[in-house]
Amino acid sequence: MWRAQLEHLEARGVAARAIDLPGHGTRIAEVFTLDSALDAIDAAVRDAADRGPVLLVGHSLGGLICTEYAGAPTPPPVAGFVATSCTAIPRGLGLRLYRTLAAGFNALPGRGRWLTERVLRATLPVETRADFGAGGYAYLAQDTALRSLSVLDLVAALRRIRVPLWFVNGQWDQLRLHERLFLRLAPHAELVVVPRATHLVTAMRPEAFNAALDLAVAVVADTADNGRGPTC
Repeated sequence: MWRAQLEHLEARGVAARAIDLPGHGTRIAEVFTLDSALDAIDAAVRDAADRGPVLLVGHSLGGLICTEYAGAPTPPPVAGFVATSCTAIPRGLGLRLYRTLAAGFNALPGRGRWLTERVLRATLPVETRADFGAGGYAYLAQDTALRSLSVLDLVAALRRIRVPLWFVNGQWDQLRLHERLFLRLAPHAELVVVPRATHLVTAMRPEAFNAALDLAVAVVADTADNGRGPTC
């Protein structure tokens, strides 16, 4: 799902890596746990930090977990953070409703993949249409991952984040629910709303998202004091 961003950053000479969380992509056979997801993010960040300042970018589930990670009591070696399609507190009625909808969708014939593919054909440009599901769909990890989000303390995490921070959302993203709260909790953050985009903003409007990414890369490069370029 990050192909358009990886190609864009490579063309700019910015080293970048997209990781799979447990239960997803190349790790789809693994059991998802919140601890294992945080460990995967931490391992990638610390590996990249050996080569320069790190710009962390997360989307949706990954964005929520990255928010918890970036706002840990002991700050990780992150020089900037782009939180994409994840400005919602995953608790209470909203989370229960999301899990119920996901369960109903998965109960459809073929887990509703035919409907997913139809929606992607109708909303994503042809150049990114195949990217979103190219690593497979994490059906088995879905409910476990959603349920685990309820223990995240994003309010505390956001208050602790001191590095440059951007919230990037599609105009029609359902996870804009607590957007204003997130900005109050992290008043130094910048909000970027991409017009005519849904939750899948990275694939639906890749040029616009990449422009926001370029801004974040430039800021991290300017604030770095070691003379080395950023890694995403």
